[in-house]
Amino acid sequence: MRILMNVVALVGLFTFPTFALAQDLTLKRVMLSSGGLGYFEYEANVDGDASLKLTVSLGQVDDVLKSLVVYDDKGSVGGLSLPGREPLAQAFKDLPFDQNALGSPAELLQTLKGAQVTVGGSRSISGRIVAVEEDSVALPDGKGTVKRTRVTLYTDRGLQQFILEDAENLQFADAALRDKVGQALVAIQGNRAKDARTIDLSVRGQGRRTVRVAYIVEAPVWKASYRLTLGADPATPRSALQGWAVVENMSGQDWKDVELTLVSGRPVAFRQALYNAYYVTRPEVPVEVAGRLMPGLDRGGVAADQRAKSSLPMPAPAPYRAQQERSTAAPAMAPPPPPPAEMASAAEQIEASDAATQVIFKFPRAVSVENGRTLSIPIVDRQVPAQRLALYPAETAARNPLAAIRLTNDGESGLPPGIITLYERDRAGSVSYVGDARLSGFPVGETRLLAYALDEKITIERDVAQSERLSTGTIANGALRLSRVVRQTTVYRVRGPAKEPRQLVVVQRRLPGWTLTKPESKDVELSEGNYRIPFQLPGGDQTQSFEVVQEQTQQQEIRLVESAAEQIRVYAQAREFDAKTRDALTRVLQLQQAVAEAQRKVAQVDAERQAIVQEQGRLRENLARVPANSDLQRRYLATLDKQETDLEALAKRRADADKAAEAARDALRTYVSQIG
Repeated sequence: MRILMNVVALVGLFTFPTFALAQDLTLKRVMLSSGGLGYFEYEANVDGDASLKLTVSLGQVDDVLKSLVVYDDKGSVGGLSLPGREPLAQAFKDLPFDQNALGSPAELLQTLKGAQVTVGGSRSISGRIVAVEEDSVALPDGKGTVKRTRVTLYTDRGLQQFILEDAENLQFADAALRDKVGQALVAIQGNRAKDARTIDLSVRGQGRRTVRVAYIVEAPVWKASYRLTLGADPATPRSALQGWAVVENMSGQDWKDVELTLVSGRPVAFRQALYNAYYVTRPEVPVEVAGRLMPGLDRGGVAADQRAKSSLPMPAPAPYRAQQERSTAAPAMAPPPPPPAEMASAAEQIEASDAATQVIFKFPRAVSVENGRTLSIPIVDRQVPAQRLALYPAETAARNPLAAIRLTNDGESGLPPGIITLYERDRAGSVSYVGDARLSGFPVGETRLLAYALDEKITIERDVAQSERLSTGTIANGALRLSRVVRQTTVYRVRGPAKEPRQLVVVQRRLPGWTLTKPESKDVELSEGNYRIPFQLPGGDQTQSFEVVQEQTQQQEIRLVESAAEQIRVYAQAREFDAKTRDALTRVLQLQQAVAEAQRKVAQVDAERQAIVQEQGRLRENLARVPANSDLQRRYLATLDKQETDLEALAKRRADADKAAEAARDALRTYVSQIG
């Protein structure tokens, strides 16, 4: 601040160069998007070549550099320039003094010692600056002192001094130095708004014409809000809908008589820091320092068998003119937007239209909004189809449904998302507030269910049960392939209003991979992974029951050879299978039983053999304890001899049992492989 305050002191002493002023642009059109972007279009009437000036905030420079477009039917764009991100630092980078030197004339002269100056006034002096010193001078009346700046110059007549405050003017002899001081002061003046940048845009052309300049920058999201007034009779098919747009002007400038357009959509938008300076990091290569040379000893050579081949000529370069034409060819510029439409006198004449990906609201009259203020403008005012109903999402309210409206957009344009405030008019004409609802993006021809309050006139209880049953079964490739139907049944018991009929819409979660089998799906809607199922409540204090059934068919494969007999027996008796399949399973069960019987005989032989082996072990222990050639010894030996004979017989029975078991398994495998 001290520098800016002392710029005035320099004006009376120094002469500065003059600079041509650029022509200002006037804001004419603003388009705000619900995607958080704003389109700002300016106009200027120019004659021939012109320079245009556009000031934007520092935070908007990146977006302006990315999106700025110029519409000039009779001219072309020359280019644009603007100060760097740190303009003062760059402005003083190559100057012989820094920013602090412009705090006062004395500080500037102190910095520029040795510069040639000419001092005008009652005593003219010309020389080079040697010293700048503060001095205290007594006032003539003797009532104090005042500080003066004494400047010493080296002149042709030696050292001479003068008081800086008494000098009428002071001029630097070096024209280049004068220009640098002037440029520094202009840079300080242009940096008063530290968070703003002024863009200089040049256009070239002939004659008088209108030039339009536009860009896209970040802007506050405009919001839509609605008011829906329901009639006194619930059977009334239409209700009054009003829509309002809430707009904030946070652009940093006032909007004066601008053409305002609101756009509801979700465009893909990017931001890139184009205003930052980037440098490519290069690898550092060490400096090669020549060392001491030591040529090798030449020992002669032999004739080379191959001669050097002459190098192929280089291909001739393409003509420079053609290359320049390709590089400088400019893309065709889109034509400027049409002029604003005739002003309308009523808000209901707002022009609403559907584009490919957005809804556009164009206001018929110019709009003025001061910077930092909020504006609310009506955008919709018409009758819309609205049907009252009860909506039951169990996760929101388990016992009571929600009072809701089925709203249909039968207009000519979509509606942006927003909050709807609902009012209800009674038979006497009074209006009361009944609740709020949320409206999502609402294209033409679609319907929305808007819940706004709890409907305590309807009570709902629900039970959920799950069951399963066999459906079909076939045998192929040695496996039983069966289908099992799993059923989930939700029973709703509803007690309706005592004095009025009502439509109830039940929101039932859709199970992925399941099918709705009850009720019929012709009147059922699917939304956000949920079924919306309508039921009619005739009125009267009575309870009705409604079933919602979803089913899923599950497939299972059972290998018949490895399966247990108990499992096969269950499927052999299943009435859901055809007779051929049941007979085949019965035969498989018989063959499994034969295998089991054969394996039982093998196990029986193994058990008998194990018993004999254990008995032999006991006898051998006893033989070690009895006297030799005693009767008991002879008895043990005779028993062991008989057991050895029995073991030989069991070995033969074991082999026969193994053969029988293997034959039974072969019979089972052969039969199973032949089914189908």
